[in-house]
Formats: sequence, structure tokens, C-alpha cells
Amino acid sequence: MSESKGVEAFHQLELDAGRFLIQRCSDCTKHVYFPREVCPHCGGASLEWIAPKGTGTVYAVTTVRRKAADGGDINVSLVDLDEGVRLMSRIENPVSNVTKIGQRVKARVQVNDGKGLVVFDAMQGDAL
Repeated sequence: MSESKGVEAFHQLELDAGRFLIQRCSDCTKHVYFPREVCPHCGGASLEWIAPKGTGTVYAVTTVRRKAADGGDINVSLVDLDEGVRLMSRIENPVSNVTKIGQRVKARVQVNDGKGLVVFDAMQGDAL
């Protein structure tokens, strides 16, 4: 276990425990992700941790081509959470094996070998 401290270390510890949290600024009420010490919107230092709804929309998607021996192709997606933050991840179960811009997705934490990572599952329905 790393001895590092700070918001990034706290965030990773929460992910490792299966919890996905983002920050919300108490001063300007905007949400923040990736974790920071100071709000990038207003410069305030009053950031609180909250559990997001976890739902969002695919903003952009690309495919990273990999050999089958290395696990095969994966998608890399930018997802806009409903709280207004954007993060990079992947869609684990795309509908019809295709991830589309505008598609609704739901976050979950995937823990492998003790390390948590936010991934998304496609929600039923077509792209917007």
C-alpha cells in the first residue's frame, strides 16, 4: 500500500474499496473530477466528496487495437457524467458490441488484483 497522501491517493483507496466518488465545490456548487485540492472553476478549497449518480453519456469513443493474446480490442471512451464532469474510461458491455456517441451508460467500479477502476456499462436504448 502506498504511503502517499492527498486527494488522488484517497480517491484510489476508495476505488480499491469499490466506491466511486467525485468532488463537489461548496463555494460554487460545481462538480469536479479528476480529484483536486482546489476547485478549477472558482479557486475555492472547500471540496467535498460525493457519490455521483453514475449515469452519463458517451461523448467520444475510439477503439484500441490489440492482439487477441493481449486481451483483444478495447474501446476508450470519454463519458460526460450527468453531474457535468467528463472522464476517460471504457464501456464494458456495449449494446450490439458497438459503443456510440450519445449512448447512455452507467458507472461501476471494477476491482482487479486489489486495484479499482471506473468502467461503464451500456444502458438499454439507442444513442441520443
